[in-house]
Amino acid sequence: MAELDTSGGGKHKGGKVRSKKQSTRVDLTAMVDLAFLLITFFIMTTTLAKAKAMDLAMPDKDEKTKDQLDIAASRSMTILLGSDDKLEWYIGEPGKSAPTIDNFGPNGLRKTLIEKSKEVQQKTGKYMFVVIKPSDKSKYKNMVSTLDEINIANIQSYGIVDISAPEIELLKKDGLYNDNK
Repeated sequence: MAELDTSGGGKHKGGKVRSKKQSTRVDLTAMVDLAFLLITFFIMTTTLAKAKAMDLAMPDKDEKTKDQLDIAASRSMTILLGSDDKLEWYIGEPGKSAPTIDNFGPNGLRKTLIEKSKEVQQKTGKYMFVVIKPSDKSKYKNMVSTLDEINIANIQSYGIVDISAPEIELLKKDGLYNDNK
């Protein structure tokens, strides 16, 4: 039980002895109980910061939507997600420009997206379109990292499509499609 002793006692100034006062006891048990009840209440009713989710709008799987998107190859960037947390990207059409192997992070994909977006903006006056093609050997976290980097680089338009057989062969040739994963 918590107590607070408020008794004054003993000698006072000048060595005078005063009569002893009766000790006053204040029981603090109720106040401690109330404090713990309040702490428990606020812990139970507080909501922590909620996870932020990025909106991703996906089109319907109609035949109409496949042909509606006509973007010049000069302003499109394709990102192929491979194994071992690596990726490969190229600007334009496959086979016409040399692919570059890159990684995730500020000095990898993010830097590339920012630089290439500025180049495309200066050359064409339009925004760059990014096509993301995850392989079956890539990890889900790589897809999420790619979307995060696109969001950080402020890319206006992007799409997620299936990877084609020639692109899988390109990943295999560059060692980014390991069958043991």
